[in-house]
Amino acid sequence: MSETATTQDLDARLEEHRRELTGYCYRMLGSLFEAEDAVQDTMVRAWRSIDTFEGRSSLRSWLYRIATNVCLDMLGAGRRRARPMDLSEPTPVAQARLSARPEATWLEPVPDGRVLPSAADPAEAAVERETIRLAFVAALQHLPPKQRAVLILREVLAWRASEVAELLRTTVASVNSALQRARATLAEAAPAETDTADELDAAQKQLLDRYVAAFEEYDMEALTALLHEDATLSMPPYDLWLRGHENIVGWLEGVGSVCRGSRLVPLVANGTPAFAHYHRAEDGDGFTPWALMIMEIGDGKIRGINSFLDTSRWFPLFEAPMRLPAGS
Repeated sequence: MSETATTQDLDARLEEHRRELTGYCYRMLGSLFEAEDAVQDTMVRAWRSIDTFEGRSSLRSWLYRIATNVCLDMLGAGRRRARPMDLSEPTPVAQARLSARPEATWLEPVPDGRVLPSAADPAEAAVERETIRLAFVAALQHLPPKQRAVLILREVLAWRASEVAELLRTTVASVNSALQRARATLAEAAPAETDTADELDAAQKQLLDRYVAAFEEYDMEALTALLHEDATLSMPPYDLWLRGHENIVGWLEGVGSVCRGSRLVPLVANGTPAFAHYHRAEDGDGFTPWALMIMEIGDGKIRGINSFLDTSRWFPLFEAPMRLPAGS
């Protein structure tokens, strides 16, 4: 076999694992852009050291070991990404002020297709979607990096303790201890349950349709009826967040009234329903991007609205149009 053919074969074998590695690194790092950088670094390191790969483990396991080391290096000095609710208490609408923090502060959204491998088993696919939810990935960020890796490998990817111990070059007892501590920390962080996009029933779809109608018509009475009493609204890169439908509606009737006349286009992000949110264009010609709006729904109502405002970053990533025509 020629060297070119061998090279192409190795490329193909490595590429088979790119998407699942990206999902792993996203859960570790909380940013798709950093996750893709980590995976590319993993591929480069694998290429450079392929001669040392002795086949004592599978290529997949070897790549996960490299990716884990890359992520642990990137997570040095206690760095972690967060949601606004991880950084402060909610603010009453009367005291609400917008204060931006740097991009590196925030947990970032992700398109499902960039991190979820095709799964033939519906139960396996459901676990994959569940574990990229914003609330779950945010909870992972509370774990020390090695505990984070152990929990993802054991409980998301279903690796055996012995496999994780080999990957981390430690003992099974150490892995089990780390998993126990990680579970305890996650129990305290307790990410709220959220209905995922592929499992919506007729009532849940109707709820989202009613939300779109209420928001686009700017009917605050109808909108209030759709929100849990303790629903949340956050708007990264601003650290402000609001809790309770009265505060949310108060914001929308005040500073947020610039959203009057908006349009919402359905998307899926982090395994859950989402919308590309557009404002009327300043030049009067159609609508232009305002936010990526990721919804959290449960028990028949909306639990959370996560509006990511850096549209130049998010709309291209989600392949959302940068302008809607006037008739939309």
